[in-house]
Amino acid sequence: MTGAFIVPILLQLAAVAVLIAEIIVPTGGILGIITAGLFGYSLYLVFTGISQTAGMIFIAADVALVPLVLFTGIKLLAISPATLKTSLSKADGYSAQHEGLASLSGQTGMAFTDLRPAGIGIISGQRVDVVTRGEYLDKGTEFIVQTVEGNRVVVRKI
Repeated sequence: MTGAFIVPILLQLAAVAVLIAEIIVPTGGILGIITAGLFGYSLYLVFTGISQTAGMIFIAADVALVPLVLFTGIKLLAISPATLKTSLSKADGYSAQHEGLASLSGQTGMAFTDLRPAGIGIISGQRVDVVTRGEYLDKGTEFIVQTVEGNRVVVRKI
């Protein structure tokens, strides 16, 4: 009778391994469906091949262990080096905006390349990536900086 338990237990262990893989690898639920299939087939084998009591013991073990494995897997993933940092600070060298871009608002410049609508402009002697609101500006056209939105410098023709 102990030999009858080997295949369902191996299926249960495979289901747990696939569940852990689902936590690590984003598959859009494909591994989740495989996990459910492995658990379901394991339970089917236990209920039909062994006994209903053994099937209920397997279900109780699944109900207790699967959330524990899920919770532990998520906690371990959160502290692993594979995850992204949750905060980016200026003290760590991260900045959402280049230091000098905010001061460009209202200044004039010249298109160094064709702006269709994005390109490079010269403002106060420095090259800056600029964009128009959809209009095409030829190389050499003078423009004024309308707004600075983050790293985006929006210009319009003078």
